[in-house]
Amino acid sequence: MKIAVVVGARPQFIKLAPVSRALRSIPGVSELLIHTGQHYDDAMSGVFFDELEIARPDINLSVNSSGHGAMTGLMMQKLEPIIQEHKPDTLLVFGDTNSTLAGALVAAKLHIPVAHVEAGLRSFNRKMPEETNRVLTDHVSELLFTTSSDAVENLRKENISDDKIFGVGDVMYDAALHFGERAKKKSKILEKVGVEPKGYVLATIHRAENTDSPEVLAKIVDGLEAVARHHPVILPLHPRTKAKLRDIGRQFERVQIIEPVGYLDMVALESNAMLVATDSGGVQKEAYFYGVPCVTLRTETEWVELVKSGWNSVVPPLDSDIERRILRAIGTTGNPVEIYGDGTASQKIAQILTSRI
Repeated sequence: MKIAVVVGARPQFIKLAPVSRALRSIPGVSELLIHTGQHYDDAMSGVFFDELEIARPDINLSVNSSGHGAMTGLMMQKLEPIIQEHKPDTLLVFGDTNSTLAGALVAAKLHIPVAHVEAGLRSFNRKMPEETNRVLTDHVSELLFTTSSDAVENLRKENISDDKIFGVGDVMYDAALHFGERAKKKSKILEKVGVEPKGYVLATIHRAENTDSPEVLAKIVDGLEAVARHHPVILPLHPRTKAKLRDIGRQFERVQIIEPVGYLDMVALESNAMLVATDSGGVQKEAYFYGVPCVTLRTETEWVELVKSGWNSVVPPLDSDIERRILRAIGTTGNPVEIYGDGTASQKIAQILTSRI
């Protein structure tokens, strides 16, 4: 049995690691790993394959640095002959990136069953390219693997039949359990950055709705700079954010900027922070995994269960006092609920894939 796996962005490498490990443990299963190249430099890509013990990609499409339409279209153009040549039994995609949608559309048009990990997430904001990607991917998929009961209900409301939906839990939780202890032992990032455990705020900013608007980006800069008057703020600077800051002539002064870090260093930074302020979906969840309060700098989140449980608060950058909301959230804790399964989502996905296709 051959399973083609399409990944391209940093969060997908994290999700891939436990699933790939589970698939490799099943006799007779071969994995064709295709990297679209969406995240292509070593800090955003290569180091993750090393730290997460993922096999190097069989194929790299080297598609990056384009607009949404051009990037997705070129990925599809390059993917189609590869899928036609290798004829996989199914094609597996993760999350909500352009790589996700490109893989799903190519497979669906070639009548290859699509399996979607993290199906059913909805922010209900169609201005977000990620929302378009995840909705379209769900509706061409044959196997939809969900992280929570909210995601299952979203799919049912869109008339997706129950026999396609599998509530397996969250593969990122699997990864957090597997690699968390390793990060404690191996990462020296706190010493390198010069902060103490529970003595800093960790921030990450990269989404288009925050970086493409000069007004929004400036408000976030001002808010984080204000927080840094009270507590150290550490910001691993995403290449997109770095470029957009340069475009608007802004820079951080009090906030401590560091280069993007690998997975183990990011786990160490997240788990030891007093609070995480982010616009990343994956980082919101990881903060919850490590019992760290989170402020989401967006107008909404697809991880609504984190807000319901009290671990996360949504802070729209233009409409909120970012400094006050972050400072108020420090030290808060949510309800001790189990949201994302028991840490065996990857094994469940592997078993379903090999039994259903």
